[in-house]
Amino acid sequence: MNEITYSFLILLIPFLATTLGSALVYCFKKQISDKLNQLFNGFAAGVMLAAAIFGLITPAMEAEVSYMPSIVVAVIGFLLGVGLLLLIDKLVPHIHAQSEIEEGVKTSKISRANKMFLAVTIHNIPEGLSVGVALGVALSSFHSDPSIGLYTAISSALMISIGIAIQNVPEGAAIALPLKETTNSSNKAFLYGTFSGIVEPLAGLLGLFLAYYISYLMPWALAFAGGCMIYVIIDDLIPNAISAKDNHHVGLLSCVFGFIIMMILEATLG
Repeated sequence: MNEITYSFLILLIPFLATTLGSALVYCFKKQISDKLNQLFNGFAAGVMLAAAIFGLITPAMEAEVSYMPSIVVAVIGFLLGVGLLLLIDKLVPHIHAQSEIEEGVKTSKISRANKMFLAVTIHNIPEGLSVGVALGVALSSFHSDPSIGLYTAISSALMISIGIAIQNVPEGAAIALPLKETTNSSNKAFLYGTFSGIVEPLAGLLGLFLAYYISYLMPWALAFAGGCMIYVIIDDLIPNAISAKDNHHVGLLSCVFGFIIMMILEATLG
């Protein structure tokens, strides 16, 4: 396969996984149990945390920057990513389906289902962006030094894409099932879940463009995407993973397992 085919697949894998997870709405008649919900969210948090550290933040800190220390670039880019998600949280009306927490500007003009859809979409944007940024950096490295080989160059981006896809399957199910109860329709819930994932390859294309075509933005884009992902982990995934009062260790251990999976992928593909 050539680099265009590889790039297309890497950007598309997380979206396909979200679609697969959303399709599970046809297999379950009601929402998943609290314990299973903890497992899904903990695993997703572990995967995304490892992807952010190994694939985004560390490369940003190690990037060669002539105009200031790379750590300064990484910190500023990271804070910009966190700041953007914080701003979106404050402005965009949305409801976190699993916690029933409503955030953003209060309005009755947007339906409950659409607010839940917006919450998932906000979550998916940094995931797609991180894949695209990692892919842009990888392709730039390959074109600068073709001797490293295409597959070796894109392996880090592939690792992030696969890791996010792994957690997108249970995440898609965890989102589609509450929407099924809200809309009273499996088809609508599936479509909501699927369309929420479309932003991933679109955000990926934006990240790819920024990291590849504007080379001086590479470390900034990496740190920015890392900040976005860390924000989502702390704001959404971890609270849902340890929400149970009697046994929060279920989510904690699944988070550790997800992190280990990504460590293995990093060692074999990164």
